Amino acid sequence: MIDIFPLYLTLKVSIFATFFSVIIGLGLAWLMARKEFYGKGILDALVMQPLVIPPTVLGYYLLVLLGRSGPLGRFLEDTLGVAIVFTWKGAVVAATIASLPLFVRPARAAIEGVDKNLENAARLLGKTEWEVLKSITIPLAWRGIAAGAVMAFARATGEFGATLMVAGNIPGMTQTLSIAIYDAVQMGNTKMANLLVGIITIFSFLILYFVNRFTRGRY
Repeated sequence: MIDIFPLYLTLKVSIFATFFSVIIGLGLAWLMARKEFYGKGILDALVMQPLVIPPTVLGYYLLVLLGRSGPLGRFLEDTLGVAIVFTWKGAVVAATIASLPLFVRPARAAIEGVDKNLENAARLLGKTEWEVLKSITIPLAWRGIAAGAVMAFARATGEFGATLMVAGNIPGMTQTLSIAIYDAVQMGNTKMANLLVGIITIFSFLILYFVNRFTRGRY
Protein backbone atom coordinates (compact mmCIF):
# COMPACT_ATOMS: atom_id res chain seq x y z
CA MET A 1 0.00 0.00 0.00
CA ILE A 2 1.40 3.37 -1.02
CA ASP A 3 1.94 6.04 1.61
CA ILE A 4 0.19 9.16 0.28
CA PHE A 5 1.89 11.53 2.74
CA PRO A 6 4.89 12.29 0.46
CA LEU A 7 2.46 13.16 -2.34
CA TYR A 8 0.37 15.33 -0.02
CA LEU A 9 3.44 17.10 1.37
CA THR A 10 4.89 17.62 -2.11
CA LEU A 11 1.69 19.31 -3.29
CA LYS A 12 1.51 21.40 -0.12
CA VAL A 13 5.12 22.52 -0.39
CA SER A 14 4.80 23.19 -4.12
CA ILE A 15 1.71 25.37 -3.70
CA PHE A 16 3.32 27.47 -0.97
CA ALA A 17 6.62 27.66 -2.85
CA THR A 18 4.87 28.77 -6.04
CA PHE A 19 2.94 31.44 -4.15
CA PHE A 20 6.12 32.89 -2.64
CA SER A 21 8.00 32.59 -5.93
CA VAL A 22 5.30 34.61 -7.69
CA ILE A 23 5.13 37.28 -4.97
CA ILE A 24 8.90 37.71 -4.71
CA GLY A 25 9.67 36.96 -8.34
CA LEU A 26 7.18 39.42 -9.79
CA GLY A 27 8.86 42.28 -7.96
CA LEU A 28 12.30 41.09 -9.06
CA ALA A 29 11.17 40.58 -12.66
CA TRP A 30 9.67 44.09 -12.84
CA LEU A 31 12.74 45.63 -11.20
CA MET A 32 15.16 44.02 -13.63
CA ALA A 33 12.95 44.61 -16.66
CA ARG A 34 12.13 48.26 -16.03
CA LYS A 35 14.87 49.77 -13.86
CA GLU A 36 18.55 50.48 -14.32
CA PHE A 37 20.62 50.58 -11.14
CA TYR A 38 24.08 49.85 -9.83
CA GLY A 39 24.53 46.15 -9.12
CA LYS A 40 21.75 45.00 -11.47
CA GLY A 41 24.04 42.41 -13.01
CA ILE A 42 24.98 41.08 -9.58
CA LEU A 43 21.32 40.81 -8.56
CA ASP A 44 20.51 39.01 -11.81
CA ALA A 45 23.36 36.55 -11.22
CA LEU A 46 22.23 35.91 -7.64
CA VAL A 47 18.64 35.25 -8.68
CA MET A 48 19.75 32.83 -11.39
CA GLN A 49 22.35 31.12 -9.18
CA PRO A 50 20.08 28.21 -8.14
CA LEU A 51 20.00 27.11 -11.78
CA VAL A 52 23.74 26.46 -11.92
CA ILE A 53 25.01 25.59 -8.45
CA PRO A 54 24.50 22.05 -7.10
CA PRO A 55 21.25 21.75 -5.07
CA THR A 56 23.20 20.47 -2.08
CA VAL A 57 25.32 23.63 -2.11
CA LEU A 58 22.14 25.72 -2.15
CA GLY A 59 20.83 23.61 0.71
CA TYR A 60 24.03 24.12 2.66
CA TYR A 61 23.80 27.90 2.33
CA LEU A 62 20.20 27.79 3.53
CA LEU A 63 21.14 25.48 6.38
CA VAL A 64 23.86 27.88 7.54
CA LEU A 65 21.50 30.85 7.25
CA LEU A 66 18.39 29.28 8.76
CA GLY A 67 19.89 26.87 11.31
CA ARG A 68 19.76 27.57 15.03
CA SER A 69 23.28 28.95 14.94
CA GLY A 70 22.60 30.98 11.79
CA PRO A 71 21.76 34.69 11.97
CA LEU A 72 18.28 34.48 10.47
CA GLY A 73 17.42 31.14 12.03
CA ARG A 74 18.39 32.33 15.51
CA PHE A 75 16.36 35.52 15.05
CA LEU A 76 13.25 33.66 13.90
CA GLU A 77 13.44 31.15 16.72
CA ASP A 78 14.26 33.63 19.51
CA THR A 79 11.89 36.37 18.38
CA LEU A 80 8.98 34.56 16.73
CA GLY A 81 9.42 31.04 18.03
CA VAL A 82 9.54 29.74 14.46
CA ALA A 83 11.87 26.87 13.54
CA ILE A 84 12.64 26.37 9.85
CA VAL A 85 15.26 23.65 9.66
CA PHE A 86 13.96 20.05 9.69
CA THR A 87 10.34 21.13 9.30
CA TRP A 88 8.03 21.31 6.26
CA LYS A 89 8.59 25.07 6.30
CA GLY A 90 12.23 24.39 5.47
CA ALA A 91 11.08 22.40 2.45
CA VAL A 92 9.00 25.39 1.34
CA VAL A 93 12.00 27.74 1.66
CA ALA A 94 14.24 25.37 -0.29
CA ALA A 95 11.64 24.85 -3.04
CA THR A 96 10.96 28.60 -3.27
CA ILE A 97 14.62 29.52 -3.76
CA ALA A 98 15.16 26.66 -6.22
CA SER A 99 12.11 27.53 -8.33
CA LEU A 100 12.44 31.33 -8.21
CA PRO A 101 14.67 31.64 -11.34
CA LEU A 102 12.21 29.63 -13.40
CA PHE A 103 9.54 32.18 -12.60
CA VAL A 104 11.66 35.30 -12.90
CA ARG A 105 13.09 34.50 -16.34
CA PRO A 106 9.80 34.22 -18.33
CA ALA A 107 8.10 36.90 -16.22
CA ARG A 108 10.93 39.35 -16.90
CA ALA A 109 10.86 38.58 -20.62
CA ALA A 110 7.09 39.11 -20.69
CA ILE A 111 7.34 42.45 -18.87
CA GLU A 112 10.13 43.59 -21.20
CA GLY A 113 7.79 42.80 -24.11
CA VAL A 114 5.14 45.24 -22.86
CA ASP A 115 5.17 48.54 -24.78
CA LYS A 116 6.63 51.22 -22.52
CA ASN A 117 4.59 53.86 -24.33
CA LEU A 118 1.41 52.36 -22.90
CA GLU A 119 2.84 52.52 -19.39
CA ASN A 120 4.04 56.10 -19.90
CA ALA A 121 0.61 57.13 -21.19
CA ALA A 122 -0.95 55.74 -18.05
CA ARG A 123 1.52 57.69 -15.90
CA LEU A 124 0.66 60.88 -17.76
CA LEU A 125 -2.97 60.25 -16.84
CA GLY A 126 -1.96 60.27 -13.19
CA LYS A 127 -1.63 56.55 -12.53
CA THR A 128 0.80 55.47 -9.80
CA GLU A 129 3.47 52.85 -10.46
CA TRP A 130 1.35 50.23 -8.70
CA GLU A 131 -1.71 51.16 -10.78
CA VAL A 132 0.34 50.99 -13.97
CA LEU A 133 1.64 47.57 -12.95
CA LYS A 134 -1.75 46.06 -12.14
CA SER A 135 -3.74 47.69 -14.95
CA ILE A 136 -1.24 47.72 -17.82
CA THR A 137 1.90 45.64 -17.25
CA ILE A 138 0.49 42.49 -15.63
CA PRO A 139 -2.56 42.15 -17.92
CA LEU A 140 -0.33 42.42 -21.01
CA ALA A 141 2.39 40.15 -19.62
CA TRP A 142 0.07 37.63 -17.99
CA ARG A 143 0.90 34.77 -20.36
CA GLY A 144 4.60 34.79 -19.46
CA ILE A 145 3.81 35.31 -15.78
CA ALA A 146 1.42 32.35 -15.76
CA ALA A 147 3.90 30.14 -17.62
CA GLY A 148 6.59 31.07 -15.11
CA ALA A 149 4.28 30.19 -12.22
CA VAL A 150 3.58 26.77 -13.73
CA MET A 151 7.29 26.14 -14.29
CA ALA A 152 8.03 27.19 -10.71
CA PHE A 153 5.38 24.76 -9.46
CA ALA A 154 6.86 21.95 -11.53
CA ARG A 155 10.36 22.69 -10.24
CA ALA A 156 9.13 22.76 -6.65
CA THR A 157 7.52 19.32 -6.99
CA GLY A 158 10.83 17.80 -8.09
CA GLU A 159 13.14 19.58 -5.65
CA PHE A 160 15.42 17.14 -3.83
CA GLY A 161 18.94 18.21 -2.85
CA ALA A 162 18.25 21.50 -1.09
CA THR A 163 15.13 20.08 0.54
CA LEU A 164 17.05 17.10 1.91
CA MET A 165 19.68 19.43 3.40
CA VAL A 166 17.25 21.90 4.98
CA ALA A 167 14.18 19.82 5.84
CA GLY A 168 15.79 16.42 6.23
CA ASN A 169 14.19 13.05 5.58
CA ILE A 170 11.65 12.49 8.34
CA PRO A 171 8.85 10.10 7.29
CA GLY A 172 5.44 11.58 8.02
CA MET A 173 6.94 15.04 8.58
CA THR A 174 9.35 16.24 5.88
CA GLN A 175 9.54 13.39 3.37
CA THR A 176 8.54 14.69 -0.06
CA LEU A 177 7.94 12.57 -3.14
CA SER A 178 11.49 12.96 -4.45
CA ILE A 179 12.96 11.96 -1.11
CA ALA A 180 10.56 9.02 -0.86
CA ILE A 181 11.90 7.78 -4.21
CA TYR A 182 15.44 8.03 -2.87
CA ASP A 183 14.42 6.08 0.23
CA ALA A 184 12.70 3.36 -1.82
CA VAL A 185 15.82 2.88 -3.98
CA GLN A 186 18.08 2.76 -0.92
CA MET A 187 15.87 0.07 0.64
CA GLY A 188 15.71 -1.94 -2.58
CA ASN A 189 11.96 -1.42 -2.91
CA THR A 190 11.96 -1.33 -6.72
CA LYS A 191 8.20 -1.63 -7.02
CA MET A 192 7.57 1.44 -4.87
CA ALA A 193 10.37 3.39 -6.56
CA ASN A 194 8.92 2.62 -10.01
CA LEU A 195 5.46 3.70 -8.92
CA LEU A 196 6.64 7.00 -7.45
CA VAL A 197 8.93 7.69 -10.41
CA GLY A 198 6.02 7.04 -12.75
CA ILE A 199 3.82 9.49 -10.88
CA ILE A 200 6.33 12.32 -10.90
CA THR A 201 7.39 11.64 -14.53
CA ILE A 202 3.83 11.78 -15.84
CA PHE A 203 3.11 14.87 -13.80
CA SER A 204 6.25 16.65 -15.05
CA PHE A 205 5.44 15.72 -18.66
CA LEU A 206 1.92 17.11 -18.36
CA ILE A 207 3.27 20.35 -16.87
CA LEU A 208 5.78 20.84 -19.69
CA TYR A 209 3.19 19.92 -22.33
CA PHE A 210 0.76 22.45 -20.88
CA VAL A 211 3.40 25.20 -20.76
CA ASN A 212 4.46 24.57 -24.37
CA ARG A 213 0.89 24.80 -25.63
CA PHE A 214 0.05 27.71 -23.38
CA THR A 215 3.02 29.87 -24.34
CA ARG A 216 2.31 29.31 -28.03
CA GLY A 217 -1.25 30.47 -27.56
CA ARG A 218 -2.89 27.12 -28.28
CA TYR A 219 -5.83 25.94 -26.20
